[in-house]
Amino acid sequence: MRIRMLVDMPEGATRNGEPWPAKGEPVDLPTAEAAHLVASGVAEDATVEDVDQAPAEPRGRRRRTADTESEAT
Repeated sequence: MRIRMLVDMPEGATRNGEPWPAKGEPVDLPTAEAAHLVASGVAEDATVEDVDQAPAEPRGRRRRTADTESEAT
């Protein structure tokens, strides 16, 4: 699976002895590993690559809140 990194990995971090790609660079990884990185918010699916498209910013984690509309008075 082809993904694009949304963050820079810590300096010196490696994957199988090779440095991680820089933020915005695409990389091909095994599907399970790539899906984990996408689900974690550190990468995005890059199967449809648009060269002119800037990398997306990583999504922040949010908790789902109760429906506040029904609680309003």
